[in-house]
Amino acid sequence: MRHFLCIFIGCFCLALPLCAQSNKMIKELESKRGALQKQIAESETLLNTTKKDVGSQLNGLAALTGQIEERKRYILTINNDMETIDRELSKLERQLVRLENDLKDKKKKYESSVQYLYKNRSVQDKLLFILSAKTLSQTYRRLRYVREYADYQRLQGEEILKKQEQVNQKKTELQQVKKAKASLLKEREVEKEKLEAQEKEKRTLVANLQKKQRGLQNELNKKRKEANQLNARIDRLIAEEIEKARKRAAEEARKEAAARKKAAAKETKSAATSSSEKATTKKAAPLETYTMDKADRELSGSFVSNRGKLPMPITGPYIITSRYGQYSVEGLRNVKLDNKGIDIQGKPGAQARAIFNGKVAAVFQLNGLFNILIRHGNYISVYCNLSSASVKTGDTVTTRQVLGQVFSDGADNGRTVLHFQLRKEKEKLNPEPWLNR
Repeated sequence: MRHFLCIFIGCFCLALPLCAQSNKMIKELESKRGALQKQIAESETLLNTTKKDVGSQLNGLAALTGQIEERKRYILTINNDMETIDRELSKLERQLVRLENDLKDKKKKYESSVQYLYKNRSVQDKLLFILSAKTLSQTYRRLRYVREYADYQRLQGEEILKKQEQVNQKKTELQQVKKAKASLLKEREVEKEKLEAQEKEKRTLVANLQKKQRGLQNELNKKRKEANQLNARIDRLIAEEIEKARKRAAEEARKEAAARKKAAAKETKSAATSSSEKATTKKAAPLETYTMDKADRELSGSFVSNRGKLPMPITGPYIITSRYGQYSVEGLRNVKLDNKGIDIQGKPGAQARAIFNGKVAAVFQLNGLFNILIRHGNYISVYCNLSSASVKTGDTVTTRQVLGQVFSDGADNGRTVLHFQLRKEKEKLNPEPWLNR
């Protein structure tokens, strides 16, 4: 009995990894969805409930659109997880069929061996079989055969126990995956209902804005004017950075030429002068981009290698309310937006934070709000619409370091929006593919 129990426990332990794989897969999917679900739940609190004038209604539409996009992304994740679970179910069902066939085959073989043993069950029969051998060698072979057949039968019993436990474990695993699928289906239906309600709210809000077309155009013109002022200032600062780099390069070229001239004076004065003129002409040429040293090049390379992994530039829950580039506002006639970065709405009290190690290139104020440029080699991240700044020009910053407080508009229910841009020198980039969302 003890021997049988040991065999059973050993077989059970061998079967455990079969279930662990699917459980691990389900837990990983749940963990990823959990992070998205938390983000959606937190961002729902950012939606404005009071929309009085055109400006606040337009902001409310942007927040609602961002929330809808987040929920669509979450439903897409659920659909992808459903496909993964369906593939896992198909795999488990195939494995179960194979295991059951193996078990059936082993039971059949074991049954045959038991029947044979039953026919030759007595000790007398076994002894007669052994002792009836004509030679000592044959006696030994028959004795070994009897022992090996007994071992074979014992091993068959162990294999049946092991296979039976694997079948039971696979059935349990299959039920767990089916349960996860049913739960996911229910969750998807709930999210679809929420999405439908938000899209209905959006249609109502758009219809209300359509009735206020003139006020809407005035509000958009105001926003465009402010954005143009901001972008012009950023462009000018970046141009100044490049000009500073040009001057530094020219100064370095001048010093290098002077050193060469002094070294060559011992040989030929005329050759040294000619060499100096050529070097100066070559090095002092106007630069199109920021001149980087070795440290800058390494920082740029590190920044690029972290594409898609950079943290969000705002603390706490958020919604992306306006995306990069030119696009029309759905449902509104002749309403087009052109964003040089992205707008990220957070909770009142949210702070802007550095997306990567770098050096503060500029801190400036516009319309009473702070704006910060941080250089990461030849890449520049821009943080706008801050009520305060906790860094100054020339400071070295690290990833996730707080840069200042994002402005909360008391006249618009404390709406807190960070405008974020990413540049590669003068080239404007879409920040979203660089951020880890």
